[in-house]
Amino acid sequence: MNVETYRTALLQKRGELLGGSTAKPLQWTIESNSGRQGDMADQASGNNEVHIQLKLKQTDAKILQAIEEALRRIEQGTYGVCRDCGEPIAEARLNAIPWTRVCITCKEKQNA
Repeated sequence: MNVETYRTALLQKRGELLGGSTAKPLQWTIESNSGRQGDMADQASGNNEVHIQLKLKQTDAKILQAIEEALRRIEQGTYGVCRDCGEPIAEARLNAIPWTRVCITCKEKQNA
């Protein structure tokens, strides 16, 4: 496993999240919906859009935190080791989710 490859992927994903997405900024969404006079369906749709934007921001924040933790594990030399069982995490899993802390077996146990 080449840790530098994962460090690069983590830094790139962190840059994407910090740089913002192509989605409308949350503040713009809130302002445009709060000042708009429309029927109930328009207002409900606007409220739903704000809710979705908030959920996306929360998800981004969780991923950013996980990325920071993964970068610390790289520095500490513990990257790629399952937090729960101590076994190596499969490269295929790390390639898909480089910030993961657990192997697929332990993740499945969490979801069961």
